[in-house]
Amino acid sequence: MMNFLPLCKAIIQHQRMSKDGYGFGAKNNRKVDDMCYRKKCFRFLSVSALVFSLTLVGCSKDEILDQYNNVVQSAGNTALTSDFSLKGNRAYGEDCYTGTYMADYKDFSKTEYLFGGTSIERENGKDIFVSCDLEITEGTAQVFWISGSDDPVILLEATDSYSETITLPEGGNYIGITGNNFTGHLEMKIE
Repeated sequence: MMNFLPLCKAIIQHQRMSKDGYGFGAKNNRKVDDMCYRKKCFRFLSVSALVFSLTLVGCSKDEILDQYNNVVQSAGNTALTSDFSLKGNRAYGEDCYTGTYMADYKDFSKTEYLFGGTSIERENGKDIFVSCDLEITEGTAQVFWISGSDDPVILLEATDSYSETITLPEGGNYIGITGNNFTGHLEMKIE
C-alpha cells in the first residue's frame, strides 16, 4: 500500500508558502501545523477507504469467496513435491488432485507429496477415485492420504493394489508416498 504521509506533508508545505494558504507561516506553533496535517491525512485516507470499499460493492459474496478459494488453492499447491524432485513421472489431470504417477525407487528414504492441494470448495467435487499398485522389493513404504491436521490414513504399506473412492473434506488434502530404504515400484492413477 502506498504511503500517503509524504504527500500530505507536501500539500501542507505548499499551502504554507502560498498567499492563499491557511496563514500559519513557518514561525507559528508546530502543534497547529501537526493538527492540520493530521486532519488532511485523515480526509485523504477516508476518501481512499471509501473508494476501495466501493470497488468491493460490485462483487458478490460468491465472487469474493471464489477469489479467496483461488488464493488458498495456489498456496496449497506449493506443498506438493516439485516435478524436479520426484523420483518418477507425474502428469496432472484436471487439477492437482488428479492425474497419474509412475516411479521406480532405489534406497528411497524420503516423503513425496504427489497429488492434492488446499481448497475450500474443489471445482470438480469432493470425490476422487484412487487406484495404485505398490511393489516393495526392499525396505518399507507407505502410500498415504493426509487431510488437514488429522493423522495420515495408510492406503498401502505392502506389495498390493488399492482402489477406492475418497471423499475429500474441505481444507488440505494430500496423497503421497513415504519410504525407508525403499526399493520398488509405484503406479498411481487418480480421477
